[in-house]
Amino acid sequence: MAHLLGAEALHLEYPTRIVFDSVTLGVDAGDMIGIVGRNGDGKSSLLGMLAGTIEPDSGRVTYRGGMRLGMLSQRDTMDSDATVGHSVVGDMDDHEWARDAGARDIIAGLIADLDWNATIGSLSGGQRRRVALAALLIEDWDLLILDEPTNHLDVDGISWLAKHIKNRWAKNSGALLLVTHDRWFLDEVCTKTWEVHDQIVEPFEGGYAAYVLQRVERDRIAAATEQKRQNLMRKELAWLRRGAPARTSKPKFRIEAANQLIADVPEVRNPIELKKMATARLGKDVVDLLDVSLSFGDQQILDNVTWRIGPGERTGILGPNGAGKSTLLSLIAGELEPDEGRVKRGKTVKVGVLDQQFKDLAAIGGQRVREVLSESKTNFTIEGKDFTPAQLLERLGFAKEHLSARVKELSGGQKRRLQLLLLLMSEPNVIILDEPTNDVDSDMLAAMEDLLDSWPGTLIVVSHDRYLLERVTDQQYAILDKGLRHVPGGVDEYLKLRAESAKSGGSAKSVGSVTSGGSNKSVGSTASGESTGSGSGGAGEDTLSGAQARAAKKEASSIERRMDKLSKRIARAHDEMADHDQTDFEGLQKLTSSLQELNDEMSELEERWLETTEALDD
Repeated sequence: MAHLLGAEALHLEYPTRIVFDSVTLGVDAGDMIGIVGRNGDGKSSLLGMLAGTIEPDSGRVTYRGGMRLGMLSQRDTMDSDATVGHSVVGDMDDHEWARDAGARDIIAGLIADLDWNATIGSLSGGQRRRVALAALLIEDWDLLILDEPTNHLDVDGISWLAKHIKNRWAKNSGALLLVTHDRWFLDEVCTKTWEVHDQIVEPFEGGYAAYVLQRVERDRIAAATEQKRQNLMRKELAWLRRGAPARTSKPKFRIEAANQLIADVPEVRNPIELKKMATARLGKDVVDLLDVSLSFGDQQILDNVTWRIGPGERTGILGPNGAGKSTLLSLIAGELEPDEGRVKRGKTVKVGVLDQQFKDLAAIGGQRVREVLSESKTNFTIEGKDFTPAQLLERLGFAKEHLSARVKELSGGQKRRLQLLLLLMSEPNVIILDEPTNDVDSDMLAAMEDLLDSWPGTLIVVSHDRYLLERVTDQQYAILDKGLRHVPGGVDEYLKLRAESAKSGGSAKSVGSVTSGGSNKSVGSTASGESTGSGSGGAGEDTLSGAQARAAKKEASSIERRMDKLSKRIARAHDEMADHDQTDFEGLQKLTSSLQELNDEMSELEERWLETTEALDD
């Protein structure tokens, strides 16, 4: 594999703190690397140093001769006077880029809804971001550096981007460095993970799911001060292992080791008990939308929607940008009234909203965080333990030293933590989360999910983060063609419906009425059931013959047996390291080298197993 980039002994510090100290790493062709870490630990600074836009205080970054590097940063540097078309394809004539299938796919996937002749200055921030991403992807690069590329993309756009990146380069011919809070995207795209923490960059094999497993293994041998993080990540691992089969079947997930680690971890939540508690708090009636229609000017957003929301339901709302998700939330919260139909609320309903604009923090911007917390005497009981507001805020990853800061001086991530705490302190029995993942890191998301696991009430979530939706909700609905449709298959079914609609040139009609529990009653046209299959159903050119299939199955079984034996050797190696004298650095180094060799061998087996089973699946 060709070496593309090397960084040696990088040191970076700001007036108040050291960000990185003696960091050495490299990127090879074929590397697909996701970068995770808490907000403020230096993820974007690391990308800047590797891209050459930030000069380290010491150390150096070297590049392979002739390497082409493209970067999407979080800064908007686009020319406001340029048109969308010129920003994306430059001076190329229409026929030049139109005959390029790759260019057409990028334009259709990211900016098909934008006016080609509109100026950049007339676009919203999210639209400008999509244009910048399209302009970057349309060029040829050996190394792509993407800083939060999924911001302002809906579920469809994120799914398209993942597919594009996976198919962008031939095997081992390009590389990716990626910072994103979208854990599904990390797991879908990345084969390696770098964790930025405590002035270092720590490498892990695999995407987010594999990273969670390895981090739990790391924390298991760590000092007692890491105990709280270990318990939280073990809970996250338990959900990952017990979740969707597509996630848990990944060979990078060492199944035997994972099962041992979560053997004593209960399910992330008890839905029966939570629903019983929610019913006691709410009664049987929560919020009913009855034959609701709503328009803005000449544009109809919702048409004849009926949705009966039950106590204790945990529901995710899907839909492309502009479909009406936030409008639906505003109707439920009572911030909007429908043009037709009515919204009926139970007498005991108290709605709490986590919005995107921090509207609830505006009035207290001049107060210090400590003063805000002192106004509440509420204590929270979580898993049998009482927490004060300050302790709960710390559990959400809020540093103690920031308790004296004024609310208006907080970063986006800090404001999101405080906003969630104030929401919980208001003791609502219906919580609405509108894009709660904005400005937060994966540790904050895991802490937020942990809190919501024990919260007894009705939860409604709008988010483009499909990992979060799958993690905290039990059912999903989609806004399709101005109606609301239950999608039992979740995000995958929603994306399939959208793809079928695009192929047929029509729209996937949604049912007009849904009730709690996901039952559907048709009041008009239902979703198209026409097949988009591929014809005769005969064996394709890539189908294995009977003899080849038997040989592949035999090889897969052999690899699995070798992996089982190797897993036991790896487990023994971890035990030896845990029992070894921690002051014997030379002995620990030998054990670490031996463990690395075992892990390398496991990775090779997993890669071969994946190739073999994929051939069988095809």
